[in-house]
Amino acid sequence: MDALALALTPNVGPKRLQQVLEHTDLSPEAVEQVLGREIGAAYRKLLGSGRAEQEREKALALGVRIIGLWDPEYPEPLRHLASPPSVLYLKGSLPDPRRSVAIVGTRRASAWAKAWTRKVARELAEAGVGVISGLALGIDAEAHAGALEGGGYTLGVLGSAVDQVYPSANRGLAERMNLLSEFPLGTSPKAEFFPRRNRIVAGLARAVIVAEAGVKSGALITAKFALEGGIDVLAVPGRPTDASSGGCNRLIQDGAGLVMNAEDILMALGFSAPRKGGEGELEGREALVHRALLEMGEALPDDLALSLDLPLSEVLAVLSMLELKGYALSLPGGRYGVG
Repeated sequence: MDALALALTPNVGPKRLQQVLEHTDLSPEAVEQVLGREIGAAYRKLLGSGRAEQEREKALALGVRIIGLWDPEYPEPLRHLASPPSVLYLKGSLPDPRRSVAIVGTRRASAWAKAWTRKVARELAEAGVGVISGLALGIDAEAHAGALEGGGYTLGVLGSAVDQVYPSANRGLAERMNLLSEFPLGTSPKAEFFPRRNRIVAGLARAVIVAEAGVKSGALITAKFALEGGIDVLAVPGRPTDASSGGCNRLIQDGAGLVMNAEDILMALGFSAPRKGGEGELEGREALVHRALLEMGEALPDDLALSLDLPLSEVLAVLSMLELKGYALSLPGGRYGVG
């Protein structure tokens, strides 16, 4: 039967989905036995409607991958959340959680905070560090834009479906980057969706960096999820009298790491100093493949070969050399990421 159909069935959250996947098959009879008659009937109805197949066809047309809890490529860190998303809709590629950070903050960011965020995100991208945020106005948008300027990977986690980008002002930015959502295609944004998406932002990151936030900022929800998951939280200090930095100052008081530039972040996390693909010791095909990895975040050798118009055998040889030099990492599922 169909795991996606079960995931789309009303009142079937991740715990119930896991309960079925671990203990029985996906027949309507088995689902009814485990989850009860009402859910079993709803699942049977959804199967008959063809909703799951329609969702797959729509995703395929949009270039969106559907990744469920049952899939091997589902991000391992998200499996350990208290409430992991049952399904992820991905446009682009997933980040490497070992070498990615989340940069979050207020939508009503000050000019200096916007400039700081953009510069730091650019320098982190140049160092091969992925940048994750929520594609909101303010700090989020600057983080994504800076990462793109640095030629690196950036992921926007949405509080809507990936085909319903919000806010509309960031749609042009969204077209240039990777997008992720737990919401079915066509889902419009709702206020309650944004705090939910913050657990994904934190869960995929090696650390959460709060650039500017007041004491009631939604960015502190992301920091809270990070702390609960044992993920590092770093914050940028502000003046004691500045309300827009009250949340950051409180985080630092409570033990968050104080950072003032990209170098502080790299040092705090044990990452290497900034370097750009194509510079330094990388030349020719190595620089070309490394730059493609920076832009894609992670990729299969076949995808790299197609993107760069190179023979697969040559791409595989270059990837092996990049891995030896520490510029590439072999990931589960035959994928490669930035080293």
